Amino acid sequence: MAMVRKGVGEILLEKGFITADQLNQARDVQKSAPGDLGQILMTLGFASERDVVEGRALEMGIPFIDLLKHKPEPSAVNVVPQHAAEKHKALPVKKDGNRLWVAMENPKNIMAVDDLRMVSKCLVQPMLAVPGDLAEALGKAYGIRADGAGERPSANALTPAPGSKAGPNMADLIKEYGGAVTDDADDAKGDPDAESAPVIRMANAVLTQAVEAGASDIHIEPDRRSVRVRFRVDGVLQEVMAIPKHIQPALISRYKIMADMNIAERRIPQDGRIAIKVNGKDYDLRVSCLPSMYGEKIVMRILDKGSVMLGLGKLGFRPEVQARMEDLVVQPNGMFLVTGPTGSGKTTTLYSVLNKINTPEKNITTVEDPVEYQLSGITQVGINKKAGLNFSNALRSFLRQDPDIIMVGEMRDLETADIAIEAALTGHLVLSTLHTNDAPSATMRLADMGVEPFLIAATVIGVLAQRLSRRICSNCKEPYSAKASDLRRFGFGADNPDEVITLYRGKGCDNCRGSGYKGRLGIYELMTMNQEIAELVVRRATLGDIKAAAVANGMEDMKSDGLYKILRGDTTPDEVMRVVFTAGF
Repeated sequence: MAMVRKGVGEILLEKGFITADQLNQARDVQKSAPGDLGQILMTLGFASERDVVEGRALEMGIPFIDLLKHKPEPSAVNVVPQHAAEKHKALPVKKDGNRLWVAMENPKNIMAVDDLRMVSKCLVQPMLAVPGDLAEALGKAYGIRADGAGERPSANALTPAPGSKAGPNMADLIKEYGGAVTDDADDAKGDPDAESAPVIRMANAVLTQAVEAGASDIHIEPDRRSVRVRFRVDGVLQEVMAIPKHIQPALISRYKIMADMNIAERRIPQDGRIAIKVNGKDYDLRVSCLPSMYGEKIVMRILDKGSVMLGLGKLGFRPEVQARMEDLVVQPNGMFLVTGPTGSGKTTTLYSVLNKINTPEKNITTVEDPVEYQLSGITQVGINKKAGLNFSNALRSFLRQDPDIIMVGEMRDLETADIAIEAALTGHLVLSTLHTNDAPSATMRLADMGVEPFLIAATVIGVLAQRLSRRICSNCKEPYSAKASDLRRFGFGADNPDEVITLYRGKGCDNCRGSGYKGRLGIYELMTMNQEIAELVVRRATLGDIKAAAVANGMEDMKSDGLYKILRGDTTPDEVMRVVFTAGF
């Protein structure tokens, strides 16, 4: 019989912190106003925060530490940089050999534990601590004053980079904003002095810091007591600040005004766009607003036009793979597909291809949902579902526009695929994306959608599968020794498994915010269609047979490409494992 895990209420009752009658009263309140039982017990005055946190630790199966009684050892504090401790609200308490005990506000944050393990080079044992005690102990351990000043800038401070127009840091803006609960954003609309409103400068400061941090997305997330701000940097979300709850309505309204949304409508999702300029460079922000339990959540995708103008040579292709792909995308007709999960860089790759082949002699037309980057000399059409404009309708119209090259943002259904294949058969080059794990799977996916195998064989000229891996920070890159056997899973063959090889990693610095990574590069596999693969597709051969034929034809799979970049010192084995070795791959 499975063991039933006790909740925080039962644990506090067993420990004698509350009575049965108090627990029943709290549960009655929870039925009428659903919420966290521990929080309800504190609100009713039945339990202290320390009691609830200790009970929560027992519920989670994690040690509890009372930071009023246990002081951190200097040997432990010394192995975790201040920026990492502040970022994850984690205080190293004790170090015993290679094991490090760390007091945390959220011990279940796997990303934080992994980050602490990397910067400390120790096995991390998380412990739960009272948030207020933890903040105070962190301040004492790292010499941070209550106003946020210390040896280094706080991770929550919006410190402008040299030449930045971000203005004062977040602490100053919040202090200037004061306790006001009026919506400055509404008042400021149309006001020539609008930029002087604290909430407007606060909104601008968040956007500026995100751009300067190299973030791809900004998350403004209302919580019970505050508004959490997170940036996605190099594909990983990082919490950068917490804004007081009373500022939430004005801040959300400000972003909705900037994105031309209806600020009076708070019940349904909305989408919009914002154009900004940071340090003289233009950026487009794609904005999504979603109603949630604690208010509207804003997520902004930062679109940097420069990222698609870099050229194929800067996306991380091996020279031979890039040469083969460039040969494919100058073909007069056929279909070239880019596959991979969401966020794997497919759009950037396709735009880089379009930028390369865009000449006055070519008529290039794209249909996208939505148009992310605007390219000069190319006709770009955005999907408009309300007006009835979808991928298939747009493609039918394209064929009457005398196109040479057509890009379809995504193959979503059989109708779209059929029209795209018709275009490829009638003398057009078609570029598109699919969601598959690897390159050979693209042919199987088209067949599953209902496309006849002989049409797939006749039109598909190549498939590029890709992932995005974080690049080792060049500022703190260091070599280390590893055994050849550690790379066996990547296909690395060595006569002696115990042979020592040199690999590289980032030890963490201010430039990479202690992560050891800065920037990203692609990991690719390119399958070129030939007679053998075409015959296998027509015969509906297994995926294994198609993949074997592709490898025999010169395809290097993503594991091999990842190994190449590990040995070259571009990335780490852990990072390739994270992005390439997905379930079922």
